[in-house]
Amino acid sequence: MKTLGRHLVVDFYDCKSEILNDVHQIEEIMMEAARRCKATPLGKFFHTFEPHGVSGVVVIAESHLAIHTWPEYNFASVDIFTCGNTVDPWLAHEYLTAMLKAKNISVTELRRGTLAEEKICVSV
Repeated sequence: MKTLGRHLVVDFYDCKSEILNDVHQIEEIMMEAARRCKATPLGKFFHTFEPHGVSGVVVIAESHLAIHTWPEYNFASVDIFTCGNTVDPWLAHEYLTAMLKAKNISVTELRRGTLAEEKICVSV
């Protein structure tokens, strides 16, 4: 079986609320997470909510990294979806854990696009 993508669905608990509410810091952390996992960043969009919270996405050639924060609960939800064999989403996960100062983490890895080898066509 061949898998087209790996998708980490991560809940970060007991994070530093000041970090989670700082859109510029979250943007820098997410961009660096993309670089750390050997992805190719193509673009980004981040938004601050009132009275608190940040949402953002880094589009990478290999898919995306997305974050939604709830500083009032010291919580962040992150998706790290990567395709290809050169990107390791676990490297982004490790970096985010450290930078968000998460004390508790729940992570699920999904294999996306699982295909039988004989059904894969390669165009030349």
